[in-house]
Amino acid sequence: MNATSNNHQPDQPPPIYVVSGGMGASGERLVQTALVQFPGLKVPVITVPHVRRVDQVEDVIQQAILTKGVIVHTLVDDNLRAILIDKAKEQNVVTIDLMGPLLTHLTQELGQTPIVHPGLYRQLNEAYFRRVEAMEFAIAHDDGKRPHDWPLADMVLTGVSRVGKTPLSMYLSVQGWKVANIPLISELPPPPALFQLEPGRVIGLHLEPGQLLFHRQQRQRRLGALGPSAYTDPAQIYEEVEAARQVFRRGGFPIVDVTDKPIETSAEEVSELIARRFKTSFIMMT
Repeated sequence: MNATSNNHQPDQPPPIYVVSGGMGASGERLVQTALVQFPGLKVPVITVPHVRRVDQVEDVIQQAILTKGVIVHTLVDDNLRAILIDKAKEQNVVTIDLMGPLLTHLTQELGQTPIVHPGLYRQLNEAYFRRVEAMEFAIAHDDGKRPHDWPLADMVLTGVSRVGKTPLSMYLSVQGWKVANIPLISELPPPPALFQLEPGRVIGLHLEPGQLLFHRQQRQRRLGALGPSAYTDPAQIYEEVEAARQVFRRGGFPIVDVTDKPIETSAEEVSELIARRFKTSFIMMT
């Protein structure tokens, strides 16, 4: 049982338990879609995945009794679904079956018995789910956020401000790579955790000072900042670029020069570096 179920507060609406033989993503998404029609209410949604045994069903029902919750389920196993419905009814726990009626109708309509394979949709659409998870990871770990999760990344991009870390991270995530990016800030030392990551996972991004100056000037204009500043001072930019190179050398990080390159080319170079070192690759998805 998800630990979240034990955190229900008495002043909250009763929770909704999403019970699934797979990951429970489809059921949770449908519940969340319904809940947006009730703005202002924060209904706890607790996903209980990989339910394959009767004792798991009983555990969910007990939690629903304690919290006066509702059970929404997408079980494809006829026997387990029937047990859940019967046992919940005995305890006056409301259940909502999102899968059973549809499977029954399709069985009659198509004249074929379902194969009853939990999580099959996710398995058949693994590339899609991998891409979504990678994109969520890249967003959550943009600009040095959540350093405790950096070791979970397939690759970590680092470099000075405006070198293109964020757009490259997002582009790579669409291909299925879990990417974190970490800024190198001239006034601060690089984070020690950067040098504790698995060798070869960290990629240093280099951009020639002249092009970096142009990108920073463009950003300043967009922000409405006028006049000279250290951010757009050519001498300061040159020092930042050289300091970044020292960080790359210290960590033994491979360097990808993104100067005058389209993002597709830079992404391909980064992907090939990681794939070659770790003998893994992802198929680009369109």
